[in-house]
Amino acid sequence: MDRRSFLTKATIGGATAAAASTLAAPMYAQGNRTLTMVTTWGRGLAGVHDAAQRNADMITAMTDGQLTVDLKAAGELVGAFEVFDAVTSGQADMYHGADYYFVGQHPAYAFFTCVPMGMTAQELVNWYYQDGGAAFHDELGQTFGLKSFLGGNTGAQAGGWFRKEITSAEDFNGLKFRMPGLGGKALGKLGASVQNLPGGEVYQALASGAIDGTEWIGPWADEKAGFQEITKFYYTAGFHEPGAGLSLAFNREVYDSFTPAQQAIVATCAAENHQFNLSQFLSNNSAALTRLQAAGVKTLEFPDSVWDAFAKASQEVHDENMGDDLYKRVYDSYEASLKSSAAWIDKSDGAYTRQRTRTQTM
Repeated sequence: MDRRSFLTKATIGGATAAAASTLAAPMYAQGNRTLTMVTTWGRGLAGVHDAAQRNADMITAMTDGQLTVDLKAAGELVGAFEVFDAVTSGQADMYHGADYYFVGQHPAYAFFTCVPMGMTAQELVNWYYQDGGAAFHDELGQTFGLKSFLGGNTGAQAGGWFRKEITSAEDFNGLKFRMPGLGGKALGKLGASVQNLPGGEVYQALASGAIDGTEWIGPWADEKAGFQEITKFYYTAGFHEPGAGLSLAFNREVYDSFTPAQQAIVATCAAENHQFNLSQFLSNNSAALTRLQAAGVKTLEFPDSVWDAFAKASQEVHDENMGDDLYKRVYDSYEASLKSSAAWIDKSDGAYTRQRTRTQTM
């Protein structure tokens, strides 16, 4: 869509001939504006609602109120999974959420939250800012009338809460388990009955027995949600979200109406909030894990055979989407960046942390 206004019919003095010129210039909205942000998060959900609110507050502050963001949590204007349609239709101006909720719109949206057996938070930003990821996010956005940014990150997410220990991949057969995105599709290949529930509905579903288990985020957010009140088996490493990005997305026409300074501000706010939110989760997780363990939660790791099954099912999910040209291009870019990043990180950070752990136990 051409969203530029054109100045024509430039008349010179009293001359009888009119000289017409076409000068393209962006049409920027003037004065103070209130923007409505909708989110996929219930109000008060630890970390994720914080990220949405901080993005809203920073945009308001850094524009001196020229753009005042009014946050509507999930259910206050639209439901958690309705925010994408609300923003593309113009019912709301922007959303904050996890883009893997919208794989029904296009499966490539999963890459901008996480894909199973995929990138850590550091690897994600390497791809996003250095290896073409942001351009693909923008290409998807143009298709749906959005302008999107990374605007938060939970870090590595836990494998989840179960009513019993998982000793083999067969234990997932028939298990009613909450897991969104492509990770959920992979778990479905192991026979699980996968549920996609908004965060605000998960506790009640687990407490009532509507689901047998759930992943949410990690120790801090999970403790706040209260899952330890229901079950005590907690797997601390998951295959599904090794570094889950959160997105800040604008209706494209709204974004195009911003001044260049305002556009720079919203991009800067999103990037800063990505790093702030990541540090928020990671700095709170260890203390929360200690409290959970003190309260009787049993922390576990999946056996290697289960990890093998996770990896196989995850690749099958990717393979099913390779017929879509955009998905394949995003996948190829993502995988190339992952291999490049991991090759150095394992030999530098990985080697260092292994040696640090070894020497600290001497």
